[in-house]
Amino acid sequence: MESQREKEKEKDSERQEDTDSETDEREEERECQKLRDKKKEKRERAKERREKRRQQISLLRTIPYSDHQRWWSADTIALVTGANRGIGFEIVHQLAMHGLTVILTSRDVAVGEEAAKVLQEGGLNVLFHQLDIVDPSSIKVFTEWLQQNCGGVDILVNNAGVNFNHGPDNQLECAEQVIRTNYFGTKNIIQAMIPLMRPSSSGARIVNVSSRLGRINGRRNRIGDLTLRRQLEDVDSLSEELIDRTVTSFLEQVKDGSWTSGGWPQTYTDYSISKLAVNTYTRLMAKMLSDRPEGQKIYINCYCPGWVKTAMTGWAGHTSPEEGADTAVWLALLPDQVVTGKFFAERREVIF
Repeated sequence: MESQREKEKEKDSERQEDTDSETDEREEERECQKLRDKKKEKRERAKERREKRRQQISLLRTIPYSDHQRWWSADTIALVTGANRGIGFEIVHQLAMHGLTVILTSRDVAVGEEAAKVLQEGGLNVLFHQLDIVDPSSIKVFTEWLQQNCGGVDILVNNAGVNFNHGPDNQLECAEQVIRTNYFGTKNIIQAMIPLMRPSSSGARIVNVSSRLGRINGRRNRIGDLTLRRQLEDVDSLSEELIDRTVTSFLEQVKDGSWTSGGWPQTYTDYSISKLAVNTYTRLMAKMLSDRPEGQKIYINCYCPGWVKTAMTGWAGHTSPEEGADTAVWLALLPDQVVTGKFFAERREVIF
């Protein structure tokens, strides 16, 4: 009899444990669902804010610059690299629509000439010249042509770049090409063009097309090495050697397979590092150019065009090339404020 009661107690205890376990599971599921709902709500709010901002910018693009804001004329020369398609093509289009003379460049002569022809047939003042930003001989030929035919340049938009990561798979087979093009290529053109930037009371302009993925202190995908991050963040001690050493170290780890434990971003890694270098170099150059006398000032900034629907993103973006080009054009033409060494997105400054 005693044994029977003990068995019944054990069964009751087991049933209670099962009930408690089911209750805990249901409570855990409710908490998980609440978390999912909060994340969904946050994403929806962010989407609404992006859409509202896009509408605002779309409206701003329809408002012409007034005569007193227009510091440029048809004699103002703007250069856009990698401009035969996508964001670069649209930057050329919008700058030309504002009445500037724009030089459209691309590696491939045939596609570049065709792109320029499309804009020329629309009555826009667009010139074409071949330019490969990683080829010293191409840069030399272009520089000589620019000096002889235009006498210099007023606006430089560094758009040329590559990206081989379109999805969740993180491919680093082309990391060296990505770094060489996006960072070293951009640096090549900046160094080649600075001596040719024409004096102006409004200042010459350099705009580097970059990415939020390259932010030093972004919440996601940032460098894990805190010491390195602080060194790159400190503009007073920042140097070209440090930036070069950072990307070189990354490429060395890619070659020996140790990059996954090196504290580098784990998604879109090579592209992120290349744009981190561009962003950091932009801040460095702003500091180096700040001592130029009035009339010879050069203002340099970088910006993120967003996830644009182009070949580079595998046509997976949610932003049009027209929207992606907008901030570059806005920075190139800023009429009433001096801004340099900053990072922008959707016409707003963003913390590096």
